[in-house]
Amino acid sequence: MAPFLSSDAGDMIEMQGFGPSLPAWHLESLCSQGSSCLFCSTRSSPYATPSRCSCVPDRLPLRLLCESMKRQIVARAFYGWLAYCRHLSTVRTHLSALVRHHIIPPARPPGASGGLTKDVWSKYQKDEKNYKELELLRQVYYGGVEHEIRKDVWPFLLGHYKFGMSKKEMEQADSAVAARYKRVLAEWKACEAVVRQREREAQPAPFTKFSSGSSIDSHVQRLVHRDSTISNDVFISVDDLEPPEPPGTEDCRPEPEQELGAGPPGTAVAGRQQSVEFDSPDSGLPSSRNYSVTSGIQSSIDEGQSMGFEEEDGGGEEGSSGLVPAAGAFSEPRDASPHKASRASELEAGAELVAVCTAAYTIELLDTMALNLHRIDKDVQRCDRNYWYFTPPNLERLRDIMCSYVWEHLDVGYVQGMCDLLAPLLVILDNDQLAYSCFSHLMKRMSQNFPNGGAMDTHFANMRSLIQILDSELFELMHQNGDYTHFYFCYRWFLLDFKRELLYEDVFAVWEVIWAARHISSEHFVLFIALALVEAYREIIRDNNMDFTDIIKFFNERAEHHDAQEILQIARELVHKVQMLIENK
Repeated sequence: MAPFLSSDAGDMIEMQGFGPSLPAWHLESLCSQGSSCLFCSTRSSPYATPSRCSCVPDRLPLRLLCESMKRQIVARAFYGWLAYCRHLSTVRTHLSALVRHHIIPPARPPGASGGLTKDVWSKYQKDEKNYKELELLRQVYYGGVEHEIRKDVWPFLLGHYKFGMSKKEMEQADSAVAARYKRVLAEWKACEAVVRQREREAQPAPFTKFSSGSSIDSHVQRLVHRDSTISNDVFISVDDLEPPEPPGTEDCRPEPEQELGAGPPGTAVAGRQQSVEFDSPDSGLPSSRNYSVTSGIQSSIDEGQSMGFEEEDGGGEEGSSGLVPAAGAFSEPRDASPHKASRASELEAGAELVAVCTAAYTIELLDTMALNLHRIDKDVQRCDRNYWYFTPPNLERLRDIMCSYVWEHLDVGYVQGMCDLLAPLLVILDNDQLAYSCFSHLMKRMSQNFPNGGAMDTHFANMRSLIQILDSELFELMHQNGDYTHFYFCYRWFLLDFKRELLYEDVFAVWEVIWAARHISSEHFVLFIALALVEAYREIIRDNNMDFTDIIKFFNERAEHHDAQEILQIARELVHKVQMLIENK
């Protein structure tokens, strides 16, 4: 009987998948009756084989199944723990560069609840020992800057001044910037004079316009269409420029602003070009074009050289050059009154101007500058036109600052959207030299977001990692509804630091927090603001099961309706979550 029972038990064990060689000590544990079983209770040794135990054949399959399930549960728990450890290691490696490791609580501390106030700033100016730099930045991070002192604080936040500078050192910095701005302004205005002269020579008198940036010479237009990659427009296309024409017809075509068919007979009229809104940040999509200006252009002007021309503000009669040479520019002085100058003398003076400047400016440089002036003029006229500050004189100041920056960065050139970044600085600082310097410091970071830089793809990848870790449910929803986890709808947010998404007053508050966060919690605080915008409307996105088109339309409609302080608070909380995750707390 015993051999039969042992063989039967072995067969059952083998049927359960544990093999025929189960040890005797394991069979002992399979008896579920314990002391109630006569054979099990009278065994002399706990390791003796229960050869006569009748409970083994009855209970063995169930016991083996339970043991198998127990081992599987433990194995799954172990592998889950191992995957979590690997995931945590990846998080620490990949996201540790996005935040500072010193944990910053998201709640406003009592000493920084009101932000950087006028009283605190005045105490700091009287004695710098009253407050340390990080303490001031911490107050800006939690509460922003009081509006009355923004003009004084922003140059420190942007790097024009350094915390701890004496008044004498600040005056020296201002003087250096003023001299630099004056020199650069004179240089590009001299180049602009040559560009305008070339435009007038390339067009007949009846169609000549003297308003700044009203036309672009025919050679530049041919250059644009010969190489479409020269375009630096981001928001709209420059395809509305006319295509190249035969040499015999290029001088008789109308201005780009004229209506089709308004020119004389023989004018070649381009068909309507299709709008390229897909390439626009307004559509929420990054551009697939290469917008960089022709690279490798080097200015042939020495650092201190200037052509000495100034553009005349007063409007002369049609056909006048609109240029007044500075003292010492030419040996033969011109008549100061444009009304007394004849057409012949103007053409002669223009020819002399081009001849003198040939040695200083290459054709490539003039073509590139003409393209950039055209883009800047087009953008300046429509930049924040509804905001009270931008009257025609202030728009002209905006243009001067923008052209000065572009003149120093012709390898990159002007990209549409740069005026959006400069405008708030000019509103707050209301000083051309100071705005120029602060904008130059701001563009050290922001220039990488434009198409010629490479930061935008990095932002998209980091956004994907952040939401996958911090909100996996929303990530799966976005992945299932067309997979818009590429986050292209954030393109305009990163390009302009959320300037188009917020009210003007809120832009000031958000920007100064971004600048302070670089030293307090994260150099990539814009990522957490973008994620906070998504998280703020998480329930709406989930309940409406939004796809890519829906979310673009939704955020375009919500522009300038966001609660900026709520978004900033959520962003600070997200930073804190990542810091805690990295520290494994």
